[in-house]
Amino acid sequence: MSTDVKNEAEKPEEIQSKQEASDSKEERSVEEKLKESEDKLLRSLAEIENQRRRFEKEIKDAFEFGSFNFAKESLAILDNLHRAKEAIKNDETLKENKDLGKFIENITIIEKDLISIFERNKIKKIDTDKKKFNPNLHQAMSEIENVNVEPGIILQEIQAGYMIGDRLLRPALVSVAKKKVSKSNENEEKKEDK
Repeated sequence: MSTDVKNEAEKPEEIQSKQEASDSKEERSVEEKLKESEDKLLRSLAEIENQRRRFEKEIKDAFEFGSFNFAKESLAILDNLHRAKEAIKNDETLKENKDLGKFIENITIIEKDLISIFERNKIKKIDTDKKKFNPNLHQAMSEIENVNVEPGIILQEIQAGYMIGDRLLRPALVSVAKKKVSKSNENEEKKEDK
Protein backbone atom coordinates (compact mmCIF):
# COMPACT_ATOMS: atom_id res chain seq x y z
CA MET A 1 0.00 0.00 0.00
CA SER A 2 2.78 2.31 0.60
CA THR A 3 3.56 2.25 -3.08
CA ASP A 4 -0.05 3.05 -3.86
CA VAL A 5 0.03 6.00 -1.48
CA LYS A 6 3.27 7.09 -3.00
CA ASN A 7 1.77 6.87 -6.50
CA GLU A 8 -1.27 8.81 -5.36
CA ALA A 9 0.98 11.47 -3.83
CA GLU A 10 2.92 11.76 -7.07
CA LYS A 11 -0.16 12.06 -9.12
CA PRO A 12 -1.32 15.31 -7.53
CA GLU A 13 2.18 16.71 -7.97
CA GLU A 14 2.22 15.69 -11.62
CA ILE A 15 -1.20 17.18 -12.02
CA GLN A 16 -0.02 20.33 -10.32
CA SER A 17 3.09 20.64 -12.55
CA LYS A 18 0.95 19.97 -15.63
CA GLN A 19 -1.45 22.64 -14.47
CA GLU A 20 1.43 25.05 -13.91
CA ALA A 21 2.76 24.28 -17.38
CA SER A 22 -0.66 24.81 -18.91
CA ASP A 23 -1.15 27.96 -16.78
CA SER A 24 2.18 29.33 -17.98
CA LYS A 25 1.11 28.56 -21.57
CA GLU A 26 -2.12 30.38 -20.95
CA GLU A 27 -0.25 33.25 -19.33
CA ARG A 28 2.07 33.43 -22.29
CA SER A 29 -0.77 33.29 -24.69
CA VAL A 30 -2.57 35.99 -22.70
CA GLU A 31 0.60 38.09 -22.73
CA GLU A 32 1.05 37.41 -26.44
CA LYS A 33 -2.58 38.29 -27.06
CA LEU A 34 -2.15 41.48 -25.06
CA LYS A 35 0.96 42.43 -27.08
CA GLU A 36 -0.83 41.57 -30.30
CA SER A 37 -3.85 43.67 -29.30
CA GLU A 38 -1.58 46.53 -28.27
CA ASP A 39 0.22 46.35 -31.63
CA LYS A 40 -3.10 46.38 -33.51
CA LEU A 41 -4.27 49.34 -31.45
CA LEU A 42 -1.08 51.31 -32.19
CA ARG A 43 -1.39 50.53 -35.91
CA SER A 44 -5.02 51.62 -35.90
CA LEU A 45 -4.15 54.86 -34.14
CA ALA A 46 -1.36 55.53 -36.66
CA GLU A 47 -3.75 54.88 -39.56
CA ILE A 48 -6.36 57.21 -38.04
CA GLU A 49 -3.71 59.93 -37.64
CA ASN A 50 -2.56 59.50 -41.25
CA GLN A 51 -6.14 59.68 -42.46
CA ARG A 52 -6.75 62.83 -40.41
CA ARG A 53 -3.68 64.49 -41.97
CA ARG A 54 -4.79 63.43 -45.45
CA PHE A 55 -8.25 64.92 -44.88
CA GLU A 56 -6.76 68.17 -43.54
CA LYS A 57 -4.59 68.46 -46.67
CA GLU A 58 -7.57 67.76 -48.94
CA ILE A 59 -9.64 70.40 -47.15
CA LYS A 60 -6.79 72.92 -47.41
CA ASP A 61 -6.36 72.14 -51.13
CA ALA A 62 -10.11 72.43 -51.68
CA PHE A 63 -10.14 75.91 -50.14
CA GLU A 64 -6.97 76.93 -51.93
CA PHE A 65 -7.63 75.42 -55.36
CA GLY A 66 -11.36 74.77 -55.33
CA SER A 67 -11.93 77.79 -57.51
CA PHE A 68 -9.29 76.67 -60.02
CA ASN A 69 -11.71 75.98 -62.90
CA PHE A 70 -13.74 79.12 -62.18
CA ALA A 71 -10.59 81.24 -62.12
CA LYS A 72 -9.31 79.65 -65.34
CA GLU A 73 -12.55 80.42 -67.14
CA SER A 74 -12.67 83.95 -65.69
CA LEU A 75 -9.36 84.72 -67.37
CA ALA A 76 -11.26 84.73 -70.68
CA ILE A 77 -13.21 87.78 -69.44
CA LEU A 78 -9.99 89.63 -68.69
CA ASP A 79 -8.55 88.64 -72.09
CA ASN A 80 -11.68 89.82 -73.89
CA LEU A 81 -11.64 93.17 -72.08
CA HIS A 82 -8.03 93.67 -73.10
CA ARG A 83 -8.75 92.69 -76.73
CA ALA A 84 -11.81 94.94 -76.87
CA LYS A 85 -9.80 97.88 -75.55
CA GLU A 86 -7.07 97.34 -78.16
CA ALA A 87 -9.59 96.87 -80.98
CA ILE A 88 -11.42 100.07 -80.04
CA LYS A 89 -8.16 102.02 -79.89
CA ASN A 90 -7.17 100.80 -83.36
CA ASP A 91 -10.57 101.26 -85.06
CA GLU A 92 -10.38 104.18 -87.50
CA THR A 93 -14.11 105.03 -87.39
CA LEU A 94 -14.23 105.05 -83.60
CA LYS A 95 -11.17 107.30 -83.32
CA GLU A 96 -13.35 110.19 -84.48
CA ASN A 97 -15.79 109.69 -81.61
CA LYS A 98 -15.32 112.33 -78.92
CA ASP A 99 -16.37 109.90 -76.12
CA LEU A 100 -13.83 107.27 -77.07
CA GLY A 101 -11.44 108.25 -74.23
CA LYS A 102 -14.17 107.91 -71.58
CA PHE A 103 -15.21 104.54 -72.97
CA ILE A 104 -11.64 103.19 -72.91
CA GLU A 105 -11.19 104.61 -69.41
CA ASN A 106 -14.27 102.70 -68.20
CA ILE A 107 -13.05 99.47 -69.76
CA THR A 108 -9.67 100.03 -68.05
CA ILE A 109 -11.42 100.51 -64.67
CA ILE A 110 -13.30 97.22 -65.12
CA GLU A 111 -10.07 95.50 -66.14
CA LYS A 112 -8.24 96.81 -63.05
CA ASP A 113 -11.11 95.75 -60.77
CA LEU A 114 -10.99 92.23 -62.18
CA ILE A 115 -7.20 92.10 -61.73
CA SER A 116 -7.53 93.25 -58.09
CA ILE A 117 -10.15 90.53 -57.47
CA PHE A 118 -7.72 87.99 -58.92
CA GLU A 119 -4.88 89.27 -56.74
CA ARG A 120 -7.02 89.07 -53.58
CA ASN A 121 -7.65 85.44 -54.49
CA LYS A 122 -3.92 84.69 -55.00
CA ILE A 123 -4.14 84.76 -58.79
CA LYS A 124 -1.10 86.56 -60.14
CA LYS A 125 0.09 87.36 -63.64
CA ILE A 126 3.31 85.65 -64.74
CA ASP A 127 6.00 88.24 -65.45
CA THR A 128 7.47 87.76 -68.93
CA ASP A 129 9.20 91.10 -69.53
CA LYS A 130 12.78 90.30 -70.67
CA LYS A 131 12.69 87.00 -68.78
CA LYS A 132 14.37 83.76 -69.81
CA PHE A 133 11.96 81.25 -71.34
CA ASN A 134 10.77 78.72 -68.73
CA PRO A 135 8.76 75.77 -70.14
CA ASN A 136 7.05 75.35 -66.75
CA LEU A 137 5.53 78.85 -67.00
CA HIS A 138 5.65 79.79 -70.68
CA GLN A 139 4.50 78.31 -73.95
CA ALA A 140 6.53 79.35 -76.99
CA MET A 141 4.30 80.26 -79.91
CA SER A 142 7.05 81.52 -82.19
CA GLU A 143 10.76 82.17 -82.41
CA ILE A 144 12.09 85.47 -83.68
CA GLU A 145 15.64 85.97 -84.88
CA ASN A 146 17.25 88.75 -82.90
CA VAL A 147 20.95 89.58 -82.64
CA ASN A 148 20.45 92.17 -79.89
CA VAL A 149 19.10 89.69 -77.34
CA GLU A 150 20.41 86.41 -75.95
CA PRO A 151 18.61 83.33 -77.37
CA GLY A 152 15.81 82.09 -75.12
CA ILE A 153 14.76 85.55 -73.89
CA ILE A 154 11.07 86.39 -74.22
CA LEU A 155 10.55 89.18 -76.74
CA GLN A 156 6.76 89.43 -76.82
CA GLU A 157 3.82 88.26 -74.75
CA ILE A 158 0.97 87.06 -76.93
CA GLN A 159 -1.33 86.08 -74.06
CA ALA A 160 -0.75 86.62 -70.34
CA GLY A 161 -0.18 83.61 -68.11
CA TYR A 162 -1.38 83.29 -64.51
CA MET A 163 -0.56 81.38 -61.34
CA ILE A 164 -2.99 80.54 -58.54
CA GLY A 165 -0.86 80.25 -55.43
CA ASP A 166 2.06 78.05 -56.46
CA ARG A 167 0.09 76.25 -59.15
CA LEU A 168 0.07 77.16 -62.84
CA LEU A 169 -3.37 78.36 -63.89
CA ARG A 170 -2.46 79.11 -67.51
CA PRO A 171 0.93 79.37 -69.22
CA ALA A 172 1.96 82.63 -70.85
CA LEU A 173 1.97 82.43 -74.64
CA VAL A 174 5.17 84.10 -75.82
CA SER A 175 7.56 84.76 -78.69
CA VAL A 176 11.15 83.84 -77.92
CA ALA A 177 14.43 85.14 -79.33
CA LYS A 178 16.57 82.75 -81.30
CA LYS A 179 20.08 83.08 -82.64
CA LYS A 180 20.23 84.53 -86.10
CA VAL A 181 21.47 81.94 -88.55
CA SER A 182 23.54 83.22 -91.47
CA LYS A 183 22.68 82.03 -94.98
CA SER A 184 25.94 80.04 -95.33
CA ASN A 185 25.28 78.19 -92.04
CA GLU A 186 21.70 77.53 -93.11
CA ASN A 187 22.85 76.01 -96.42
CA GLU A 188 25.42 73.83 -94.61
CA GLU A 189 22.72 72.57 -92.21
CA LYS A 190 20.46 71.66 -95.15
CA LYS A 191 23.31 69.72 -96.80
CA GLU A 192 23.99 67.83 -93.55
CA ASP A 193 20.29 66.91 -93.21
CA LYS A 194 20.32 65.33 -96.68
